[in-house]
Parts: sequence; structure tokens; C-alpha cells
Amino acid sequence: MNLRTAVQRALRSMLLASLCGLAVPAMADDPVPAAEPVKPLPLEELRLFAEVYDRIKNAYVEPVDDAKLLQDAVRGMLAGLDPHSNYMDAEEFEALQVHTSGEFGGLGIEVGMEEPYIRVITPIDDTPAQRAGVKAGDLISQLDDKPVASMTLEEAINLMRGEPGEPIELTILREGHDTPLKIKVVRDVIHVASVKSRMLEPGFGYLRITQFQVNTGKELAKQLESLMQENELRGLVLDLRNNPGGVLQAAVDVSNAFLSEGTIVYTEGRLPNSDQLFEANSQTVASDLSVVVLINGGSASASEIVAGALQDQKRAIIMGTDSFGKGSVQTILPLAKDRAIKLTTARYFTPNGRSIQAQGIEPDIEVANAELKPLEGGQSHLKERDLSGHLENGNGQGGDNATVKEARAEEQALLREDFQLFEALSLLKALSIVKLQDK
Repeated sequence: MNLRTAVQRALRSMLLASLCGLAVPAMADDPVPAAEPVKPLPLEELRLFAEVYDRIKNAYVEPVDDAKLLQDAVRGMLAGLDPHSNYMDAEEFEALQVHTSGEFGGLGIEVGMEEPYIRVITPIDDTPAQRAGVKAGDLISQLDDKPVASMTLEEAINLMRGEPGEPIELTILREGHDTPLKIKVVRDVIHVASVKSRMLEPGFGYLRITQFQVNTGKELAKQLESLMQENELRGLVLDLRNNPGGVLQAAVDVSNAFLSEGTIVYTEGRLPNSDQLFEANSQTVASDLSVVVLINGGSASASEIVAGALQDQKRAIIMGTDSFGKGSVQTILPLAKDRAIKLTTARYFTPNGRSIQAQGIEPDIEVANAELKPLEGGQSHLKERDLSGHLENGNGQGGDNATVKEARAEEQALLREDFQLFEALSLLKALSIVKLQDK
């Protein structure tokens, strides 16, 4: 029996089941949804599927492989649900598993479909795409000489993957540019360190999470503890800008590093195990440290879970611009032959019951990214110490302290390089002063 006959028989069985008011049996490995009234299958649509399948097999200009045709039908079935549900063949499934573990091959960009183009959600730090100048919000119209308008998102992603050292040219449409940009990116093995830390200046630390991987929570706790042991921290900037999200549990672990009680996030869906409540516990690294969280339009999914939890719990001040607005949970459901589907199975909600789906997290203080620099050649004011015969400082201090000068120079450099981070640091300093006054 060939595959076409098998499909036709399967369709006839489905039609018969529908006519008899029966449900089509699920596979043994399939999750069993909560009991719902059985609806008869749509006969006209099933007949339409059988007819289209038959027409393609008989009339398409070239012979079409049955397996490919059916796989494409599955892809289309999932793609029609929402932008985040999709079918993964064995290669794609393996790539996803590698990605969540923190190492994968390619360019180092998170992308989404914005027909007829591919939108760059964010370039990942320290990857070929980021170093080549690809930016969040860019629209990719061509990969080498192939227009993406004729591709699915999965096909475009597969084309961007390749052997390390192989170049690919991206044709990019960027806001503010009248003509397309040509950016050459050389593929590489992407090793993503999901957490980075440093001191901004004495007393104020900086943690950046590039994406949420399986071990991100542990990495953050380790680096935060190191910052606190080596420095007398008075405040911390948690940078989630251009973080596309990732593993849900990692977002819970990161939130728990700052919260010692209360709800972090909860999910609701149709499957019995889709309704979950995640709460903070006492294993908290920094329960009273002043925190400013930076977000922007590239902050999505798990990033929004963290920002929403800390915002609702009044644990941190959220600064930046509105986040991406992805408030759904995807579950990986393995299939036979190492394949899988990524299916949206739930919505998540912040502690106060907010769904950020298609809306995003609104910052407490909106600060758009900007390029600022101090005015040069301004009027130089004469100071007391410049006057001839001035009295010396009664405390034995005269002139500018070298440390103060160095700190001012660092502030000016930060102001020029990253205005949003400069504003976050300024806010932390203000909060620190208020804390000292309250003691």
C-alpha cells in the first residue's frame, strides 16, 4: 500500500469517526487534554485536504515526494496557529537542544517572521552577527542572493546555519537608511555565556543576561555572590535589554535571586500540567540590594517574566522602553524519529495577574536610548582655589581628589557609550543616598 492510499484511508477513517460522533484516538505518547465535549470533525475541510493533496500529486509541474508533502502540511498546520508554534525535523530538534544548553552553530541572532522579511529580534553578544554590525529591529530581505520572501522562518534559519568559517551576506533594511545594507557575516560556533558581570564604579555592580539557558540561574547567583563578596555593593543594574528569553525555569531562578517570598509567575493552559504556580523561596542571594532592571523592545519572554515579577513585587525599578510582549509558553513535544513540535500550550501571568501578551512590560521610568555628550568649549568658571592667596581647606584637603576625577571621567565615558545605563547608575546613586539618610 503506497502512502497516498494510506492517507486516503486515514482520511476516510477520520470522516467515519466524525459521522459516528467519535474522537480520533491519540497516540500513546501524546499528552491527554482535559475532557471536553467531542465535536464532529469538519467534513468539508477534510474533503478539501484530500482533494488538494490529490491535485498536487497529479498536477504539480514536478513529482512531489509524499513524505515531504505531508511534512509541509504539518508545518503549515502549526505555522497557522501562532508565530511561535512550529514543527522540527531531527536536525532542527537537535539544534534546539544545543541552543538551550548554550552552544550552537550559526550567526548568533534571534529572528522572527515579519512577512515578507525576517526581523532581527536581537543579535547575541559576542557573536559574528553582533560584531559585524547587525542590530535589533533590522529586516533581512536576502540571504546571499536568495530572497527570504519565498522562505519559511525555518528555511531561513537553516540557511543561516552552516560550517564555522563559511561567510554569508545579509541584505538588511534598516530604519533611517534609504538603501539596503550589505553585511557579510562569517559563521562560527556560538558559545554563549548567558551571564556577564562587572563593577560600574565603587559600590555599584552590573549584571547582564544575554539569554535564559538551563544554568542561567546558577550562573547569576554565582556571579552576584562574587560581586557582593569582593565589593561593598550598594546597588545593582540588571540588564535584560535585547534578551530574547529562553527557559522558563531559568527566569524563575533569576527572579528568586532577588525575591525571598511571593509569586514569581503563573501559567494557564488547556493541558492539566499547563497550570503552574512558581513562588520565591528563602534561597535568595540579594533580598535587599537596590536593583534597577533595564529593558527594551528586544526583551522578550523570560526577560519579561523577570521584569514583571520584580516590578509587581516592588523589588526593583524597571527602566528603559516597552518590552517585546511575548506572554506565551511553548512546550517541546517529542515525536517519533527524533522529531518534535514546539507548541504554544499556555499563557503566563505576572504576580498581579497581568498578561503581557502583545503588550509588553511598561517601564516605571521610560528612558529611550540616546547619544549624548557634554558641551565642549563651554565657559570655564573661576573657582575659589584659583584665587591668589586663597585660604587652605580646614580639613587638610586641597584641590581635586584624583579618585573623584577618575570617577567623573568614567561617568562621561558611560554617558557617551550607553545613555540608558548611565541613567540607571544615576538612579542607583540616588537610591543609595536616600537609604543612607533613612538610617
